[in-house]
Amino acid sequence: MYKSLLVLLFYVLSITFCFAQNFQFVEATIDDIHDALKSGKMTCREIVSGYIDRINYFDEDTKLNAITVINRGALSKADAIDERLKKGDELGSLFCAPILVKDNYDTHDLPTTGGSIALKENYPPDDAFMVKKLRDADAIVIAKTNMAEWAFSPRKTKSSSYGTTANAYDLSRVPAGSSGGTASGTAASFGVAGMGSDTGNSIRGPSSHLALFGIRSTMGLTSRDGVIPLIGDHDIAGPMARTVRDAAKLFNVVAGYDPKDPMTELGKGKRKKDYTDYLDKDALKGKRIGILRSLVFTEDADPAITALFIQAVEDLKSAGAIIVDPFEIDNFSTHREANNSCSRFRYDMYVYLKSLGADAPIKDVMEVMESGQFSPDVKGGLEYFGDGPLDVHPNDRTPPCMEFPNHAGRNVFKHDVVTSMDNHNVDVIIYPSWTNPPATLARADEDYKGDNSQIIAPATGLPAVSIPMGFTYGNLPAGLQILGRDYSEDLLFAVAYSYEQNTMHRKPPRRFPEIEKPTQFAKVTKNGH
Repeated sequence: MYKSLLVLLFYVLSITFCFAQNFQFVEATIDDIHDALKSGKMTCREIVSGYIDRINYFDEDTKLNAITVINRGALSKADAIDERLKKGDELGSLFCAPILVKDNYDTHDLPTTGGSIALKENYPPDDAFMVKKLRDADAIVIAKTNMAEWAFSPRKTKSSSYGTTANAYDLSRVPAGSSGGTASGTAASFGVAGMGSDTGNSIRGPSSHLALFGIRSTMGLTSRDGVIPLIGDHDIAGPMARTVRDAAKLFNVVAGYDPKDPMTELGKGKRKKDYTDYLDKDALKGKRIGILRSLVFTEDADPAITALFIQAVEDLKSAGAIIVDPFEIDNFSTHREANNSCSRFRYDMYVYLKSLGADAPIKDVMEVMESGQFSPDVKGGLEYFGDGPLDVHPNDRTPPCMEFPNHAGRNVFKHDVVTSMDNHNVDVIIYPSWTNPPATLARADEDYKGDNSQIIAPATGLPAVSIPMGFTYGNLPAGLQILGRDYSEDLLFAVAYSYEQNTMHRKPPRRFPEIEKPTQFAKVTKNGH
């Protein structure tokens, strides 16, 4: 009898192991996870364990350093989902989806440092709006990801709290900044998708460098509540994913009105019910696409990137798009040279730190200058971004620096972009997200060039996405940026999906393949947890 039980146990474990090995974690989508759960081939614990295994197996040994901390509660949340599946309970749209979250999103159960050692022990009292929405949809926050300190750098992802993140496609190169941890972690399949933030570049730039889809939405369509700020009326938070469909699924959950973020009054009632409804392979047919040559054929553009862009235009034509070339934005040079930003980091941080309550580690972000709790790389950034009064809103300064959407320069820029699109009768504008490949880690600052993401969307508040358009020099990703009118996210998803499905440029980084080991017995070990 005892021997029979042992044989039966061995058989059950063998079957479980076989199922686990048949599930491919590399490049898995949310639909893949749901199919595996519904078919009974995998449990949620096995899914989450598999991703934790990947983090523990690869992140530190390769020196990718994308992950700051694994959520020690992820497995218990997975167990709870398994119980609900057994009972036939209704689950949220993202059930058991393991999500990587940038280290500037408040998480009540995990530290939120913003890349600063000064906040290393910061445990916020509640979750950021988007984190709560993800959890309400039964997604699992599997880990937090490294970021550029205070989100200052678009060049690289280096924090005083957790160190430097490398590019998953080439460990000697940058993932850009500041959401480089989310980008490299998602590219390496440490989670099914991730969350980043974008003040000027930091979703779209890292997405370009890691062959991901990333979206910066219309200012006001999504909440920034509980996300450590950089420039309050430029900041956007949102998804980064390996597929457009997965990003749309996340966007469905996180987009929309939030009474805690007054900026979302602008977009109240303007989100679409379901952005996956617009995912059509033939969506490019008849779409008029403007080529913004001034962001393509630049003096320092890398010829390999330019060649990819030219091929992308041909691919768009083949998919039925109508190319409008040349396309120009009225007064574009003047707008590019204008100072359309307020130095408001200190004030925005003051508001954020107050939200942490009496236990906030600091009361004024400029305290770190006195304490020395910063890396030398960001001293200039602290001096620049931290300039200004502590508790005076930019609108109330002398002279005032009016907040979006009441900033005159930004409004004129937006008007000229939209009017030019109207005059050319184009649906969207395209250009490379970067005109140069990822720089080396050793020369991240010296070789920073070609960052197109900073130029239009942040100042105008218009939405833009980056989608993979191929690889240069063998394995260095490049992204195609697509910009649209206010609240045209449905169109951006449609165009990006059609381009994705007609080209299928995405491929995983070779250094992070499947690991051949059982997944159901994973332990949380990253950073001692």
